[in-house]
Amino acid sequence: MSISNDVLRAWIRPRAVMRRLLDSGEKENRALAILMAGCLLIFVAQWPRLVRLSEGIDLPAGAEVQELSQLIAYSLVSWLIVWPLIFYIAAGITRILARLFKGKGTGFGARLALFWAVLASSPAALLYGLLAGFNGGTPGTQAMGVVWLVGFVWIWIQSLREAESGN
Repeated sequence: MSISNDVLRAWIRPRAVMRRLLDSGEKENRALAILMAGCLLIFVAQWPRLVRLSEGIDLPAGAEVQELSQLIAYSLVSWLIVWPLIFYIAAGITRILARLFKGKGTGFGARLALFWAVLASSPAALLYGLLAGFNGGTPGTQAMGVVWLVGFVWIWIQSLREAESGN
C-alpha cells in the first residue's frame, strides 16, 4: 500500500497501519526515512509563516525583522537536525516507560510509532503552515494547530499501543 494511503488511514485506524508497518520487519533505515520525511514536510510547512515574519508582519513589539534566508536556515537546522535527535530521545524514554507498564514491544517499535506519528500528522502541519502564512495567528489557525497536535498525539499513542502489544 502507498505511503499516502497509509497516512490517510492512520487518522482513522492508526493501530492497523502500525501493525502493517511492524509486520514488514525491523528496518532502521526505513524508520529513519519516515522520520526525515515527516520532518522535511513540517520544515516546508513553516515557509509561509517565515515569509510573513520576514516581511515584518506579526512581529512582537520591539522585535527586529530578519531576512527570509536566515529564518529558513534556522528552521532547516531545527527540523532536520535538532528535532530528529529529540524524537529519538523521546522514543527511548517512551520505550522505558512502556517497559515499566509491562509493554512487550521493542525499541524499534517505539521509534517507529513516534516517527510514523510525525509523518502521518504532517498533512495537518502543512495546512496549519498555510493558514499561519495567510492569516497569521487567527482563531482558525490556532484551531488547526490544535487539530495537528491532537492528531499527532492520537496517532502516536495508538501506534505505541500496537507496538507494545507484543503481537
